[in-house]
Amino acid sequence: MAATAMPARTEPALRSVQPHSDDSVAIVHDYLTQRGGAERVVLALHRTFPTAPIHTSLFDPEGTFPEFGELPVHVSGLNRVALLRCHHRLALPVLAPTFSSMTIDADVVVCSSSGWAHGVRTEGRKIVYCHAPARWLYQAEAYLAERSQGTRAALRSMRPLLERWDRRAARSADVYVANSTRTQQLIEHVYGIEAQVVRPPVTIDDRGHRQDVADLDAGFFLCVSRLLPYKHVDAVLGAFALLSDERLVVVGQGPDEARLRRLAPPNVRFIPRVTDDELRCLYDRTRALVAASCEDFGLTPVEAASFGKPSVALRFGGYFDTVVEGVTGLLFDEPTPAAIAAAIAELDEAHLDAETIRAHGRTFSAERFDEGFRALVTDRRHRRRSG
Repeated sequence: MAATAMPARTEPALRSVQPHSDDSVAIVHDYLTQRGGAERVVLALHRTFPTAPIHTSLFDPEGTFPEFGELPVHVSGLNRVALLRCHHRLALPVLAPTFSSMTIDADVVVCSSSGWAHGVRTEGRKIVYCHAPARWLYQAEAYLAERSQGTRAALRSMRPLLERWDRRAARSADVYVANSTRTQQLIEHVYGIEAQVVRPPVTIDDRGHRQDVADLDAGFFLCVSRLLPYKHVDAVLGAFALLSDERLVVVGQGPDEARLRRLAPPNVRFIPRVTDDELRCLYDRTRALVAASCEDFGLTPVEAASFGKPSVALRFGGYFDTVVEGVTGLLFDEPTPAAIAAAIAELDEAHLDAETIRAHGRTFSAERFDEGFRALVTDRRHRRRSG
């Protein structure tokens, strides 16, 4: 029987104050409306601090990981608008004032942020775990590529105001933590803040239960990604148009899905959503992961590594942290079909060792993440209570 989701608690549309938990830690996240690496990090944070409430702007239990249905999630007044729960990007113009109106009462507030959650107010200490400085400001051309010309123009006109808000929110943090060396460098460049790195944990346990995915024999390549233009899934599809004897499985959803389905050659299969049990089965059966996105971290190569599977990834950003070239995978220089196809063709010649790859995956353990964040929170709680 499916678990019954806990009802999310709605905060007032204006200023709100939430009581702190027994251990005086609270977690804040931008929005819980999708399934991705950032949402997995929130689940990892809650496992580290199991009595901490989670605060967010929008919560769609059907759109995100089912585990959130059992957790104490507090939502903003925006959550009353069903359209925004299903299409969170439409809320972009009002997310800044929404988070600025939240006041969280806790000794330590941990903000899991890609550009919004770090704006909450608190009289306690604030730790920001930054997945990337706001892409809608600093990588706008790629992030907003699928939006209409009118929408892009409107957001350009708002950019000066939003940029001032974002920098002010960043300065309100006691500690900035980056998920990768790439993000660490971006935080320094954008905000002038020196951040330490705590790498996200692998949360797909390779020892867990498997659920069969029908009609998928082993030996395919796997792409696990939100379907957005900057993820370059179209280039991966183009590579498999050149590799007609190989098979590709694409797992993910997003606004680019219809276009990508039109582009896909016949040797590509789309699976919009899978459970973790099904994802384990896919990682078991794949030959390798293919990742062409411009990622600031990129969790999927680490997930694949925990199953002993190599990655073929873009030579960019976070993949330098998650893929050891020639040991756990291969890197290609640009997100083009030809470059991706050439790297895939070289994979068999690389003779990568599955046990070495698994050992690399274990370095991104939940225990290391837990220890890193407990140390940060303990230090900030002590500073808060000692004045």
